[in-house]
Amino acid sequence: MENDEYLLVPHHGDVSGGWLRAAVFGAMDGLVTNISLIAGVGGGGVDRNAIVLTGVAGLVAGAVSMALGEYSSVRTANEQLDAEVAKERRELSAHPAAERRELVLMLQRAGLSPDLSERIAAEAATKPDLQVRLHALTELGVVPEEKPSPWTAAVSSFLCFSVGALIPLLSFLLGSDELWLGLSIGGVGLFTAGALATRATGGRWWLGGFRQLVLGAAAAGITYLVGSLIGASIS
Repeated sequence: MENDEYLLVPHHGDVSGGWLRAAVFGAMDGLVTNISLIAGVGGGGVDRNAIVLTGVAGLVAGAVSMALGEYSSVRTANEQLDAEVAKERRELSAHPAAERRELVLMLQRAGLSPDLSERIAAEAATKPDLQVRLHALTELGVVPEEKPSPWTAAVSSFLCFSVGALIPLLSFLLGSDELWLGLSIGGVGLFTAGALATRATGGRWWLGGFRQLVLGAAAAGITYLVGSLIGASIS
């Protein structure tokens, strides 16, 4: 019984573009966005209050933007999938024989034997929902019932962006006016986020962390340079 239950329970991570993707991108974007903002305005020579104001504004604007973008993106993708599935249902109803032959060919391309492909197609022809599911899986690469939730993606993105954007602001919120300290804390956050994301995919955590740190440092360096040039020209 325990073995049967094991077979019935999914043991794979989220690969459908749902909460995990939104959470990872949200956290990374929050970190890079606010580290870059802080580096840019800090390079321009503004004081701590201006850095805090800029960072908080970046946090709120970025989190809302990310959430709306994720919601719209996932919902649009789901609506497109629904339209394709509805189209497939119409084609199955209008041309059942042709659609059955198409399914047999697609199953063979996937590596199944001709005999097994014929038997699967014959079985599916007696179960309309199964037939639609198989066509969606073989043609579109998705299972219609496993669409990601746009609300889950939006909330995950909003929360994780906010957390990521808050990290480089911590030292300033606690009273420090040292730019290097805020950027260093942000760098630690970048390395940690990159390491956690890579670890979740089974990769080398230290390599993922270092890669994210380098990319974030490049973004901060560019904005710091721009901020310094603008600050010097208007002072």
